[in-house]
Amino acid sequence: MRPLSFRADELRSLLLRNKIATLDELKQALGATVDVTVFRKLKSLDYFTSYSHRGRYYTLREIARFDDNGLWSQATVWFSRFGTLLATAEAFVNHSPRGYFADELARALHVEVQDALHQLVLQRRISRQILSGLYLYTALDRSIQRGQLITRRTVEAVPTVIDASVLEVSEEESKAAILLFYSLLDEQQRRLYAGLESLKLGRGGDRHLAGFLD
Repeated sequence: MRPLSFRADELRSLLLRNKIATLDELKQALGATVDVTVFRKLKSLDYFTSYSHRGRYYTLREIARFDDNGLWSQATVWFSRFGTLLATAEAFVNHSPRGYFADELARALHVEVQDALHQLVLQRRISRQILSGLYLYTALDRSIQRGQLITRRTVEAVPTVIDASVLEVSEEESKAAILLFYSLLDEQQRRLYAGLESLKLGRGGDRHLAGFLD
């Protein structure tokens, strides 16, 4: 009796039609009954697992259209170019100009993040500081962490990094704190930071931010 032959093309066709699929749907499309068979075929297709919905959904790199923050959603299912929720939360915290409170990160990622942040702190992948009676999650790297704390304390009440009109500090002091943080980032972190802030500014944000950071 000849062994069953499974084709990755069956998985790719299903995902190209539906954009995302669960493991059961992929098994049905492949005609397989064993999970490992599906994952073996998925690996050859370069796939992503959702960081929302307990990682129950799958898609392909060629399908995902990640935004400047590295996120993409289909319906209410969220995927990240960083991979898992832990990896995504870690990247967001480390690349943030002023760290994140848990509720801020939850809004940014569209999922609950308390457990993920707790695990990251225990694994010493990020740090946390008490600020205004709440935990502020910051980078583990001391130089980046220092810039995040300076920026947070200077511009915490500002809706975007550009508008310092509601602060009790001058616009020049606000800009200096932000530029200090920006100077501590590597090139990839700078691109992610610029993308995040540009989205907040809306139309023309790229030009405004470029002038601010020059």
